Amino acid sequence: MAVNQQVMKGSWNQIKGKLRERWGQVTEDELEEARGNADQIVGLIQQRTGETRGEIEAYLERAASEAASVVERTKEAVVNTVCQTGENAQEMASRATESARAGYMQTERVIRSHPVESLAVCFGAGMITGVVIGLLMRAK
Repeated sequence: MAVNQQVMKGSWNQIKGKLRERWGQVTEDELEEARGNADQIVGLIQQRTGETRGEIEAYLERAASEAASVVERTKEAVVNTVCQTGENAQEMASRATESARAGYMQTERVIRSHPVESLAVCFGAGMITGVVIGLLMRAK
């Protein structure tokens, strides 16, 4: 049989839907019992419909091929999305690094041009932080 059993099992839900469309007289339970086994499916459909083995196998081959194609396109879309997301993350990281570097350089310029004022601001910020922490510790 030319139908790839691996493709049949991997894309069973899509193939099962196509089989139900084409041969409505085959029940969902019967297809589930066959669960991707091409020989069982062909035998079941032959028994229910009287179609030839060749016709059924040709249809199964087309359905399996279409399902594999859908899976391949989906895989490619996922890979493309992941690649694009990675590129976006790299771009954002690069922007954040550049922004941090610019902020550091600006801070350094301000400190160099106003060292006494910068020291006073740092001292004041340290004092306020110490008072807040002391109050929080006392509250516990």
